[in-house]
Amino acid sequence: MEQRSVDSRVQGVSTGTTILAATFDGGVVIGSDSRASIGGEYVSSKTINKVVQIHDQIFCCMAGSLADAQAVTKAAKFHLSFHSVQMETPPLVIAAASVLQTLCYNNKEELQAGFITAGWDRKKGPQVYVVSLGGMLVGQPVTIGGSGSTYIYGYIDAKYKADMSREECLQFATNALALAMGRDNVSGGVAHLVVITETGVEHVVVPGNKLPKFHNE
Repeated sequence: MEQRSVDSRVQGVSTGTTILAATFDGGVVIGSDSRASIGGEYVSSKTINKVVQIHDQIFCCMAGSLADAQAVTKAAKFHLSFHSVQMETPPLVIAAASVLQTLCYNNKEELQAGFITAGWDRKKGPQVYVVSLGGMLVGQPVTIGGSGSTYIYGYIDAKYKADMSREECLQFATNALALAMGRDNVSGGVAHLVVITETGVEHVVVPGNKLPKFHNE
């Protein structure tokens, strides 16, 4: 993930991250690396948590400008909290994704951030949605994003199965992040993962030295 630099409007913003989400039998795993960079050249932080909780059982990952992403997630949290009070029930995952989509689309000329939203609700169970930089909203069983994602499309296509168990999906996500972090110079640090099911939320952090290795680094 990139922190905005002075000349970002001229050079554009690198997504500078690896984010992913995948559904499994009964839940969903969402995760990311933890490296933040400026211009894709200078590592400004190795401990950024890009997996943000926007409601009890709904999380999102962010890619692009860190300042823009934080502003959008903060606004989304407010909207969803207000929505849950009005409706007297937790918001649906699609409602959370739609709030992010509306914020991104209405401010598409100014924002440089995209999101993956994942969670569990009483109506449709585990779900994953992608909100792109321009405000497009797409639902998918598994998705990846950020600069590191270009290195793992083959792995995702070959290894993802819709009926995976919790443990299989967690290992799948960990392997995918490790592969991307091993190849992408602006992805790295630790792997932040969140497992969301009907019964609750579990946070998992895999330190960099505990990540699986698939080649000599």
